Amino acid sequence: MLITEKKPMTHTLRWAMCSSILLYAVSASATDIFQLQSPAFGDNALMEKKYAGNASSNPNCTGENISPALVWNNPPAKTQSFALVVHDPEGAMGLGVTHLVAYNIPPSGTGFAENDLRDAKGYTGGKNTPGTLQWYGPCPPPGSGAHHYTFTLIATSLAPDLPKGLTRDELFAKLKGHTLGAAGLIGRFGQ
Repeated sequence: MLITEKKPMTHTLRWAMCSSILLYAVSASATDIFQLQSPAFGDNALMEKKYAGNASSNPNCTGENISPALVWNNPPAKTQSFALVVHDPEGAMGLGVTHLVAYNIPPSGTGFAENDLRDAKGYTGGKNTPGTLQWYGPCPPPGSGAHHYTFTLIATSLAPDLPKGLTRDELFAKLKGHTLGAAGLIGRFGQ
């Protein structure tokens, strides 16, 4: 004989109400996620050739070196500045290539227009792998597949007054203990 215990209706009602509140809280917070996007390409989508680098000294740089527009929303509370790093982990045969190190981006910022990153508008430039202080577009060698260009926007608690010319590693050392959150976007490009 199977004996089952009847649970009071209030227990079931309480469980349903708690579940509904939890579901609402999760869905409400999902809309407040710190996000980085580009009107030029979707996340993990191919970037147009115009965004590739253009350097006469490098035959792999076949583009126009136009920097893509970026927009972000819902930064963490108390953000004092942003930093943006664009890195290709497959570049230099797996050692990685940093295409942009940008920081001291004002907390009121919500994005960059096309070519702002190339023209060093709205940020302090750090040194990328080629040694410049602004956008250096993708230059993957032919036949190496579509590389992944990771755009990482970091919200920080630091005032926007870091010195010019920091490398990616130097910037990360300064940001240690001062990051509030990050948002990412991946663009792919190959030849």
